[in-house]
Amino acid sequence: MDVSKTIESDWKEVVNNFDEMNLKKELLRGIYAYGFEKPTAIQQRAIFPCIKGHHVIAQAQCGTGKTATFSISILQRIDTSLNECQALILAPTRELAKQIQKMFIALGYFMKVDCHACIGGTKIRDDMHKLDTGSHVVVGTPGRVYDMIARKSLQTKFIKIFVLDEVNEMLSRGFERKDLVKEVFKFLKEDIQVIKFSTTMSEDVLDVSTHFMRRQSSTNSRSKRRTDIGRFFYINVTKEEWKFDTLSISQAVIFCNTHRKVKWLAENMRLKKFSVSAIHKGMS
Repeated sequence: MDVSKTIESDWKEVVNNFDEMNLKKELLRGIYAYGFEKPTAIQQRAIFPCIKGHHVIAQAQCGTGKTATFSISILQRIDTSLNECQALILAPTRELAKQIQKMFIALGYFMKVDCHACIGGTKIRDDMHKLDTGSHVVVGTPGRVYDMIARKSLQTKFIKIFVLDEVNEMLSRGFERKDLVKEVFKFLKEDIQVIKFSTTMSEDVLDVSTHFMRRQSSTNSRSKRRTDIGRFFYINVTKEEWKFDTLSISQAVIFCNTHRKVKWLAENMRLKKFSVSAIHKGMS
């Protein structure tokens, strides 16, 4: 499938490889060390406008590389010699916040970037201590982030990038969560760059975008960027064992309905020289 034909975007510039993005050499080293070889469709179109400081609203499904998109953009823009929070990311769940933190730590390894996950279920005192010592990037859930800002443990003076990940999921959790996000935004600078990722572009998502971007003078402040559209294909095979022969992939996450099938598939893929790891809850 030609992915480029399934993308709609109002950003015309497409960068086909990481080497052409003029990234910091330490960041580029981290990208390749992580295992990335070529930017995904959304990365080819969204990293550049993010790096250039534009406000970006991107529609992207899970597994399209959106986390790496804003992670790379932020890592390119922050100053690691300044031990202050320069980018704030809000995520709807603790699990997603931790995943984002791991991505930053991995990609920013050679930059010596410090990224702190500010989430519920952990000791408030530990968060306060960590934030007092300084972190370049903070990712967290709205409630805990708001609490840390209100306690003045999380300083917003140097924050220049504000990311909302999975906006649709965040809004689906009720008016209280929506209000918390707006309260966090009130603490941020007038000229802050806003980046939003959502799997859908509902009325709620667009309404929140209007609220967050109304203060901006940039011509891109109300821009709606659809950067990725998924296509799903169904392949009908008569026998269970024939499924394996239909696989033609380079990078993928494959879900199976039993532990036994996970093990069987992983073993057979290794025999076919695939680089593969198996994960299931029965593992010790």
